[in-house]
Amino acid sequence: MVEEKRARVILNVTFVRPEKFYISGFYNIPYTQYFYIFLCFVYVMTVIGNVFLLSVICLLKTLHSPKYMIVFNLALTDLCGSTALIPKLLDTFLFDRRYILYEACLSYMFFFLLFGSLQSWTLLCMAYDRFVAICFPLRYHSIVSKRSVAVILLFMWLIIFSFLAFTVGNINRLSFCGSLVIQSFHCDHGPLISLSCNDRSLNKIMAYVALILFMCIPPILIVITYVFIAIALSRISSKVERLRALKTCSSHIILVATFFLPLVATNIASVVTYLHPNIRIINSCFTHTIPSLLNPIIYSLKTEEVLNAIKKLFQRNRLKIIAN
Repeated sequence: MVEEKRARVILNVTFVRPEKFYISGFYNIPYTQYFYIFLCFVYVMTVIGNVFLLSVICLLKTLHSPKYMIVFNLALTDLCGSTALIPKLLDTFLFDRRYILYEACLSYMFFFLLFGSLQSWTLLCMAYDRFVAICFPLRYHSIVSKRSVAVILLFMWLIIFSFLAFTVGNINRLSFCGSLVIQSFHCDHGPLISLSCNDRSLNKIMAYVALILFMCIPPILIVITYVFIAIALSRISSKVERLRALKTCSSHIILVATFFLPLVATNIASVVTYLHPNIRIINSCFTHTIPSLLNPIIYSLKTEEVLNAIKKLFQRNRLKIIAN
C-alpha cells in the first residue's frame, strides 16, 4: 500500500503539462512579413470567393441538388479551414505572438485537422457523384438523392469529428518535460508529440491511422473511380457525348490535383531526401491555403451550371433595381 502511494507521488511529480508552447516558424529568413501579408490577401480572397459560392448555391433553387450539396460542403470546409489556420498564423508571426496556451494549441490543432480531413473526404464524395452520373446515368437520381447525400455528409462529419477528438484528446496523456518549441508553423501533431518524454506509441499509431484514412484512402479511391469512369467513357461511341461527359469531371479533377498533389509531393520528398524546415513550412502553407482559394474560382468559371446560375442571379437583381 505504501509502495503504491509512493509510485503515485512519483508519477504526479514526473508528469508535466506545460502552460504554453512556442511555435518556431521560419528559421533565419529575412522579410518573412511579406509572405504573411500575401497570406492575408489569400485569406481575404478565400473568404470572398467561398461566401459568394455558398450564397449562389443557397439563393438559386436550380442548384438545390445532391451534387451542389457536396459542393456547398466543400466551400464550407474551405472557408472554415482557412479561418482555422490563417488568422492565427498571422497573429503568431506577423505580430510575433509565438507563445500559445496548451489548451489553445490543442483546439488549434483539432480544427486544422478536422477541416483538412473533411476537404479530403468531400473530394471523394464528389468523385462518387461523378462515378454514378457517368457509369449509371439512368439510375443516378435514385442512387444520388438529396437524402442519401445528406446521410453521407452527416456520417462523414460525425466519424471524422469523433476520430480526431480522440486523437487530439490523447495528447493529454503525454508529459512534456523537455523542449516546448514546436518546429512548425502551427500546432502540428507530429512535431508536438515528438516533444513528449513518456510513451507516445498510441499517439504515433493514431497519427499513422489518420494519415491512411485522410491522405491515402481518398486519393486511391478517387483514382479507382476515374478508372471506371474512363472505361465507361471509352464505351460511348459519340466523341461529342464523350467530351461532354468528360467536361463534367474537369472541375473535380483540377480540385483533386491542387489538393492532393502538393501533399503527396511533400511526403515523398521528405522520405527520399532531406527537406529544409523552411521549404517544408512554405510548401505546407501553400498546400493548406491555395486550394481553398482556387476551389470557388474553379467552380465558378469551369462549371456551366454555376455560371448560368450567377447570370440568372445578376439578371434577377438587375430587374429588381429597374422595377424599383
